[in-house]
Amino acid sequence: MHPEIRQAGPGRCPLCGMALVPLQGKHPSRLGKRAEYDKHAGHKTSSFLAKFWVALALTIPILVYSELPEKLLGFEAPAFPGSGYLSLVLGSGIYFYCGWVFLAGAWRELRARLPGMMTLIALAITAAYSFSVFVTLTGGEHTLFWELGTLITIMLLGHWIEMRAVQGAQGALRDLAKLLPDQAEVIRGEKTEIIPLTELKERDVVLVKPGGKVPADGRIVEGRSELNESLITGESKPVPKTTGGEVIAGSINGDGALKIEVTKIGEATFLAGVMRLVAEAQASKSRLQVLSDKAAFYLTVVAVLAGGITFSAWLLSRAGFAVATERLVAVLVIACPHALGLAIPLVASISTAMAARNGLLVRQRLALEAARKINVVLFDKTGTLTKGAFGVDSVVPNANYTRERVLQMAASVNSVSEHPLAKAMVEEAQREGLSLFAVKDFERLPGKGAKAEVEGREVRVGSEALLNEMGVPNPPEHQSRIARLSEQGKTIIHVMAAGQLLGSIALADVIREESREAIRSLKKLGVKVAMITGDSEDVASWVSRELGLDEYFAKVLPQEKAEKVRALQKKGLKVAMVGDGINDAPALTQADLGIAIGAGTNVAIESAGIILVKSDPRDIPKVIKLSQLTYAKMMQNLFWASGYNLVALPIAAGALASRGIILQPAVAAIFMSLSTVIVAVNALLLRQRGLEKKRNGAPG
Repeated sequence: MHPEIRQAGPGRCPLCGMALVPLQGKHPSRLGKRAEYDKHAGHKTSSFLAKFWVALALTIPILVYSELPEKLLGFEAPAFPGSGYLSLVLGSGIYFYCGWVFLAGAWRELRARLPGMMTLIALAITAAYSFSVFVTLTGGEHTLFWELGTLITIMLLGHWIEMRAVQGAQGALRDLAKLLPDQAEVIRGEKTEIIPLTELKERDVVLVKPGGKVPADGRIVEGRSELNESLITGESKPVPKTTGGEVIAGSINGDGALKIEVTKIGEATFLAGVMRLVAEAQASKSRLQVLSDKAAFYLTVVAVLAGGITFSAWLLSRAGFAVATERLVAVLVIACPHALGLAIPLVASISTAMAARNGLLVRQRLALEAARKINVVLFDKTGTLTKGAFGVDSVVPNANYTRERVLQMAASVNSVSEHPLAKAMVEEAQREGLSLFAVKDFERLPGKGAKAEVEGREVRVGSEALLNEMGVPNPPEHQSRIARLSEQGKTIIHVMAAGQLLGSIALADVIREESREAIRSLKKLGVKVAMITGDSEDVASWVSRELGLDEYFAKVLPQEKAEKVRALQKKGLKVAMVGDGINDAPALTQADLGIAIGAGTNVAIESAGIILVKSDPRDIPKVIKLSQLTYAKMMQNLFWASGYNLVALPIAAGALASRGIILQPAVAAIFMSLSTVIVAVNALLLRQRGLEKKRNGAPG
């Protein structure tokens, strides 16, 4: 079952891009997806296209029997009994059938006291139709049926083109929903049974064949394979998985068959959480969007007032009722604020989708908007700049011993130990391809280390206390080398055998290579980089020097992290805080921009504005770049949409009529639709802008 996504508060129609009108007497939290669609009944791309063809077919004979052929070509259509009412019949069909979507939309807007584009269009076509019916029934000659037909036809075409563009921007949720299979193969005793995803339950064991999609979050109970998680996490390389490994719904299995115990289903899955965040981001508004919405509302009010003034002015000039009505229709059409209303939300929707495809979950659009102003990025050290796990930093052999020999002996002794430091030494030896010796009589030495028999002699691996207890000599030169490492906050482990010191191993929380690249990229963007950690001054100083940080804060308790953020803000800096979202929650909330590393924690989701799915610090410069690109596009669209209305409105009212420049309602409709399409296309160009260069073959 694809997770049901509910938008928080009034959003925008996913098919046409216009603001959704709240249903009277309904609380937004109780509105499901069906209710949202009902509010914009008829807003389907196919429906607009079908009505366009009907309107076009009916408008052609209206044009033929209008005064245009005679004026332009000297041609007069042949008369027949009732031909005088042909335009009335066909125009009524256009008005009530093809124009109904605009009339219904206006009714909903007026009921919600939110007049907008639909209200203006409805006023324009109603004025043209009512006037034309009156003229026809009273025996008059000059009607506006051909203007009505061409106006509705062009409006439908422009709206259809625009909707196609909008739908392209709304694809993030649909793409995510497509990741899930429709069925799952469940193991029932000795047999397998194919069931719909809706019937899947927790603790079910499902079989995922090679090339198949994982139907739900779970844990591998049997099998080994590589899973493609690129569409979910953005990671291009297949991820090796074996028994006990966690899998994400929607990831694609490689060559091996897997048996997976379902641990999460429906809205509890990781994918559902991603979809929920994307939906929330698309429903939230930025400051610029609020500004454009207000501008669109006031433009509607101005258009109605301007239309009334225009109509009255032309009547007073004795131009005639028909001319005055024509000018009124042109003003109402040209002033439709659709381009203005679409200028910001379409860009925001595209940027949200781009972020999701790049492993960035934008929870609040205000957060993305704030990213472009960031002066300093404050990283939590453990698990962000570092791996959060011990690794071998360096091996210092004593005289007559090689680096490889020291590591090999230490790893052999620790091969049966579960201690984190022991595991780090074993993993490093395996990574370097060193073979481990068989051990006998392994014994853990609490608080000191471990010992075992290796190659017929006792080997001890442990701390300085163990070295002193054994009375093993430590040459001054060797002692000074390990002292420098110890001053950097690294843990020193000594390897001893037969009363001699073979060498020492320095272990530390390993700095992630991705951190170096991220910091270089941030500095290229002119952003300062700082670090906050609860570790000692020695450790913090070493990490800072290694990464080339501008500033660091050491020995900071979790509850003090928010104070450090405030201290930077008091200097006039805009701060982005990057943490794991657990003990960093207060600091993430205090910062101008909170960025959580890893989307798996509920605290991260609640406290951060942006979440990095891949837990990769290299994605932080992408956040800033996306913010800059998004803001630039928003300003371009806002300038075009508002500038267009300011220039076109007086022309439509007839300000240049003395120079022979008259804007017909149909031409006004073309310009209005063209303006909206230009805004939509300009927004879509945002997709062409990459956020980074390709990395390890991954798309940027």
